[in-house]
Amino acid sequence: MIRVLAIDDEPLALQQLTTYIGKVPFLELAGQCQSATEAREILNNEIVDAIFCDINMPDLNGMDFVKSLATPPLVVFTTAYSEYAVEGFKINAVDYLLKPFGLDDFRRAANRLKERIEAVPQTSAPTPTTSHPSPIPSDDDDSIFVKTDYKVIKIAISDIRYVEAMSEYLKIHLDSQPKPIITLLSMKKMEERLPDYFMRIHRSYIINLKQIQEVNKNRVIMDADTYLPIGDNYRDAFNDYLNKKFLGK
Repeated sequence: MIRVLAIDDEPLALQQLTTYIGKVPFLELAGQCQSATEAREILNNEIVDAIFCDINMPDLNGMDFVKSLATPPLVVFTTAYSEYAVEGFKINAVDYLLKPFGLDDFRRAANRLKERIEAVPQTSAPTPTTSHPSPIPSDDDDSIFVKTDYKVIKIAISDIRYVEAMSEYLKIHLDSQPKPIITLLSMKKMEERLPDYFMRIHRSYIINLKQIQEVNKNRVIMDADTYLPIGDNYRDAFNDYLNKKFLGK
């Protein structure tokens, strides 16, 4: 099933969207809302694979809303104004529905959505149907699952070098790949989930203590290119850790 969010500030248009979603067997309604603000709240708490999003909305238009998302789901734009079509496709929208559109038009867009998702290599764990964006412990407790883009992936805890806060999102930097995993999650939840060989050294950084190469004044050096600051509020705990490991006078 493809979990979708319907966004439109017009109640009748929103009702039409949700009705059409219910008529497509492979779509599941994850939520419905009338503004970008409401949509952001739902995306923070639900697993959403794609959104059907009106462009003309009062608080923030749909185009700007999608651009503001660090890892947006797949998008089908809906609007009464055809001049937005080119801009919509510039930000990699799956399709564009010009109002008023019928069920056949909607099914065409839904099928394109399905084709786009099926084109992604299935190398990750299947998307769960429950709404838990936070890490999920595995049976052996050596891995976590996080949502990124429109899929849920498994990460070996030992593969994590450090975690970096970025507004409402986290960057999870791994040994196994140069590009970090970006997920919607709080530092507090991540800190609670990681084992005791991880430590928060700054409001924006949690590090794998096993991967420290050097400590230089107020910085932790993870490698030749990665220098992470030690925050004042975390300095005492980090110094206590160093003192326990320190050999010398």
